[in-house]
Amino acid sequence: MNKLNIGIVGVGHLGKLHLKNLLEIKDVNCSGIFDVDLEKAKTTAEQFSVRFYNSLEELFKNSNAVIIATTTSTHHEVAKLALENGNHVFIEKPITSTVAEAEELIKIANEKNLFIQVGHIERFNPAILALEKYQLEPMFIQSDRLSQFNPRGTDVAVVLDLMIHDIDIILHLVKSEVEKIDANGVAVVSDSIDIANARIQFKNGCVANVTASRISQKKMRKMRMFQKDAYITIDFLQGLSEIYRLVKPDEETLGISYGEIGIGEKRKKVIYEQPEIPEINAMKYEQELFIKSIQTNTKPVVTGEDGKKALEVADFIIKTIENSSQAILNKLEGR
Repeated sequence: MNKLNIGIVGVGHLGKLHLKNLLEIKDVNCSGIFDVDLEKAKTTAEQFSVRFYNSLEELFKNSNAVIIATTTSTHHEVAKLALENGNHVFIEKPITSTVAEAEELIKIANEKNLFIQVGHIERFNPAILALEKYQLEPMFIQSDRLSQFNPRGTDVAVVLDLMIHDIDIILHLVKSEVEKIDANGVAVVSDSIDIANARIQFKNGCVANVTASRISQKKMRKMRMFQKDAYITIDFLQGLSEIYRLVKPDEETLGISYGEIGIGEKRKKVIYEQPEIPEINAMKYEQELFIKSIQTNTKPVVTGEDGKKALEVADFIIKTIENSSQAILNKLEGR
């Protein structure tokens, strides 16, 4: 099998991380890099001993696939050109700025039998991967993703910058259609929403309460899930998952017993388990899965359709917040 030639568009902070990991993967070639800042591209190319191109078209003509790590507003334009030049594309989240743009990319990819994978990297967080052997059927989810202020990423609302990670995971876990969304938020230090909270209700009865902020004093990236006979906590920063669950008194487990509850036939043991956390570089792993999907002609783990669904929910949340803010402003102004 011929080696895949994979290029990288955008060599800012995230793009350099992608480049570093790509160069460590066997059986692929880095065909080169491109950045609108040609001086940055040249310096990066020298640093990593790779080729840089003066135009996107040159890079695409010398690649089978590309990793797009540019600003969100450029995702559609760059990805569309890559697809039209026959390249499979890995696009950092969010897939695009608008749902219509995402739909167009998916349509082009389908017509040309090309793959789109979206960089929802938290799907590959070791704390999430550690739960793969468990039956997860959450009925209530509490998610908090808080970060200190960083000018990088403020070109979009915090819903697209941070919350979309949790939206993607929740949609993946719940596997039910969204029935209702309520949301609130406010811009504090930038021109877009800096802190937001959304309550997502699903048709199967599950409710997710999701909070994201980029103006917090301390970082926090936690998710708590409640389901029949189990409570699961996930700490994305620490890469740690913990499970408290109820099992039958005679069921053998490796967990720590915290006693029993109930009486008679309803009696159950309370078990605490800390699943083994795999040692995985999440970014490198998602790249490897992207490469594998191309080599085996199988659907990517996080498809363009997955990215679109997460964007649809995020877009609805943003519009709900903006409409609510405008309604309040109108009321205060007596309109």
